[in-house]
Amino acid sequence: MEPRRYKVMYGGRGSGKSWAAARALVLQAYLEPLRVLCARETQKSINESVHELLKVQIAALGLDTEFVVQEQRILGRNGSEFAFAGLRQQGITNIKSFEGFDRVWVEEAQVVTRRSWEVLIPTIRKPGSEIWVTFNPELDTDETYKRFVSNPPADSWVQKVNWDANPWFPAVLEQERLYLKDRDPVAYRNIWEGECRPTVDGAIYAREMQLAGSQERIGRVPYEPSVLVSTYWDLGVGDSTAIWFAQHVNNEVRLIDYYEATGVGLPHYAEVIKTRGYHYNRHVAPHDINVRELGSGRSRLEIAQSLGICFDIAPKLSLEDGIAAARNLLLKCYFDKDKCADGINCLRHYRWDWNQRLDMAKPTPLHDWASHGADAFRYLAVAERAVAKPKPIAYPKMGYA
Repeated sequence: MEPRRYKVMYGGRGSGKSWAAARALVLQAYLEPLRVLCARETQKSINESVHELLKVQIAALGLDTEFVVQEQRILGRNGSEFAFAGLRQQGITNIKSFEGFDRVWVEEAQVVTRRSWEVLIPTIRKPGSEIWVTFNPELDTDETYKRFVSNPPADSWVQKVNWDANPWFPAVLEQERLYLKDRDPVAYRNIWEGECRPTVDGAIYAREMQLAGSQERIGRVPYEPSVLVSTYWDLGVGDSTAIWFAQHVNNEVRLIDYYEATGVGLPHYAEVIKTRGYHYNRHVAPHDINVRELGSGRSRLEIAQSLGICFDIAPKLSLEDGIAAARNLLLKCYFDKDKCADGINCLRHYRWDWNQRLDMAKPTPLHDWASHGADAFRYLAVAERAVAKPKPIAYPKMGYA
């Protein structure tokens, strides 16, 4: 309850992190008027938020008469307010509208991107405002883990908390904990002890991304103005659009930049392409860019052309062949660790879906926040395999910090 700019709780399952944060925020909002933003990286409906958890805590504290629980918000009779939002869906403009909030609680923060943090943190600028972060860690290369655990900012309280710190840890979870401890010690250390994994379960590009790291191909990769840039897109419909920016030098593919957003149309991305200031060779999009929109009757290919973007269409390969092409291409890629941070994270987290009933991997990838960056990279790979590139300019090999 002491004032701190950042309050971070991370660790394994069953620790009570979310319950503790919810209860503390309800108490604070009862004691004084506070505007609280409850955020996560993606929130497609209110059911994916902590709305229900806050409702339960209000009842448990006997404060039902002090709060009005609405479908999309929770209001205190003293003027307090709880609002709920997905950072990825908001876009930069909408996120900046939250600057008057006193508290931000970011739940399941392990998947929050670098871009989201860099927009959210300076937005929350009200005197005395606080940012609360709760998460179960996955990789030590994830942005949230690096930002708040590996190198925590000033005026922060960071606490690792696990099941053994929870005096109300239920017996049914104790059975699950002991079962996994015997069955899969690596998974146990991550799920219950809050330790980072070497790779996520079922990661499709685990070996290739580990090699990129060990071979120091993730570092500083500057833009070479004399070499044309090609972009590779995954176009979302009511979902994220992801773009990789690549330069081809000798036998290297240099990924110098990455951009992803949601909730905006093609004019926004045309402006991004323009303001980057790169000299372009070509822009490559998936084959479904030819699909015509119901409202306008025009395809996104035609809309892009009207905005000055002339797309090449990536060859239509099977998912299996596309993933194989991406695996091969990753072995000669160099990534700028800062500008491509969110794209790199997508490639590390892109994983096979899991059949819970059969307890085995499905033959298709999981469609989640990591899919868009991984799909855009796959289009890069199939375009590389199928389309002859212009003869690259010969440059000396360069070192990467």
